[in-house]
Amino acid sequence: MNCRWAHPKTGPDVQSVRALGNLKDRYFLEHVEEHGVEPYETSVALVRKLRALEIKTAVVSSSNNCAEVLEAAGITQLFDARVDGTDITRLKLTGKPAPDAFLEAARRVVAEPLRAVVVEDAIAGVEAGRAGRFGCVIGVDRSGHAMALRDARRRMFLS
Repeated sequence: MNCRWAHPKTGPDVQSVRALGNLKDRYFLEHVEEHGVEPYETSVALVRKLRALEIKTAVVSSSNNCAEVLEAAGITQLFDARVDGTDITRLKLTGKPAPDAFLEAARRVVAEPLRAVVVEDAIAGVEAGRAGRFGCVIGVDRSGHAMALRDARRRMFLS
């Protein structure tokens, strides 16, 4: 298959990277609509506690489907701001491990990065929080990568 970039709205009849991505998104959204989304209850409880303390919250995701996932999980209202894949593309932000999306989220909730916390379950996200000089970066191990998350966070203090 000779893959090439094409217009973002390219259909499945054109062999391109974007067409493949669009097809993946369609299948993913069909799956979400049919089966829903099961959120991490401990994470939801943390965000609810922060909201009860009147602490601003934002969600940052590279996914173009972030809004749909939050809606399916019933947690959209828990966040004061959302920076997702559509924002990253529209604003021409550099993806993780660059801090751009986190910095944009901090801007949207009017928070200085040094007084903000990043909670991440991906190594690139921990590195992005570190690169953005956020006051606290917490790596949450959901997939057996605790040491790699810890190492990425540790590098924050060595740089």
